[in-house]
Amino acid sequence: MSAYYSHKLSATRLKQVYEIAPIRVRQYLDAEVNHVLEKIRPGDLVVELGCGYGRIIPRLAAKAGWVVGIDTSGGSLEYAREALDIPNCALSRMNAVKLAFYDGAFDCVICIQNGISAFHVDQQALVSESVRVAKAGATVLFSSYSERFWKDRLEWFELQSKAGLVGEIDYEKTTDGVIVCKDGFTATTMSSDHFLALTAQLDADVRIVEVDESSLFCEIVRGSQSPSK
Repeated sequence: MSAYYSHKLSATRLKQVYEIAPIRVRQYLDAEVNHVLEKIRPGDLVVELGCGYGRIIPRLAAKAGWVVGIDTSGGSLEYAREALDIPNCALSRMNAVKLAFYDGAFDCVICIQNGISAFHVDQQALVSESVRVAKAGATVLFSSYSERFWKDRLEWFELQSKAGLVGEIDYEKTTDGVIVCKDGFTATTMSSDHFLALTAQLDADVRIVEVDESSLFCEIVRGSQSPSK
């Protein structure tokens, strides 16, 4: 499924996903980023996992000291490099479960817009690796969708399907936070319980926060020990 974002939903096609978003979805996207920005301090070294075409990097870079964006899609990263002119930003093609960074490198690690589900990787490995590259006391942010946002999220996917960005929606299989398309594309959702289960063994403070009745955030403040394997 990760190949879907590397090929079919990369660069300008991924950008179109956000350009066709209805008003309520745009509100959700804005509220999600605003919540992230509240966690970033001036001068912080920040990494965004799954940066895509660089949609939120300008906003991150305006507050942080330095931003590193990683993604597996070469097409999206190439587009971002051409479109962005930000001096305190670096982009790299990298797998989020095999980060080429030192332990404790970042003040803030960001994986939003349901990346923990959309990446289709081992979620436990993703959480552990994200915490590994966070400094002691640093914040790691994951987000998914609130249950109360289901109708708006489904409407957004219906628009994407009509635009040919994703396949035709299989309504018989689409329910309970899971959207399934007939071309094999699947978009799942993380619950509070799922987030808590993934983070239960970490030396960290963990909070689950709903934002704007649309995003569900898992906020991890790393302790002094290495993340559990």
